[in-house]
Amino acid sequence: MNSTDTSLFKPAAIKSLSDYDEHYRLYKYDVISIRIIGFRDAQGLDQIVIGTDGYVNLPYAGSVKLAGLTLEEAKQVLTERFSKYVKIPDMSIMVNSYGQRKVQVLGEVNLPGTVELPSDDMNVMTAIGKAGWVTTYGRIKKVQVIRIIDGTMYVREANIKNYIEKHDIMQNLALEDGDILYVPKSNKIDFHQDILPMLNVYNTYRAITD
Repeated sequence: MNSTDTSLFKPAAIKSLSDYDEHYRLYKYDVISIRIIGFRDAQGLDQIVIGTDGYVNLPYAGSVKLAGLTLEEAKQVLTERFSKYVKIPDMSIMVNSYGQRKVQVLGEVNLPGTVELPSDDMNVMTAIGKAGWVTTYGRIKKVQVIRIIDGTMYVREANIKNYIEKHDIMQNLALEDGDILYVPKSNKIDFHQDILPMLNVYNTYRAITD
């Protein structure tokens, strides 16, 4: 099933580090540390890896889902869980390292396949660069960005030529983990022949990486 709704695609934002930290949402494979004032037994609170299911296992707090929460939201959740067992005057959460996101870059690129992107550089330009850039035949004006949510496929076209030459920042779309980029050979893109087969690629990719 596909949708013509492209509103969920946004241009890659340029943010300060402080803005990034404020709005950042924890993700699988992120490594965090928790600091609790007055809590001497810090064993198990350093170098905590968020699992693929989005959960962490902590002393006292047990299994807690943190993926999808901002640092402030995570602090509130953990404070509530810890407070049942120990008195907590204050707590801080630090991200030691960010889990890598993966997208598929297919079609006319020199290194097609899965590429890993840093969480603060998730955009079309970076993904194509990681895939070795487009081939001689690649139509950079017609890059297809594909996102599948609950079985529905959303497609948005990005004109990276305009982004490079005309500085049209709206063309360098922000990506999410699991997105697919398809660089076609021509300007004529047949949805059923060119885009629909990406569903099979997506399903295989997610089965391997999840």
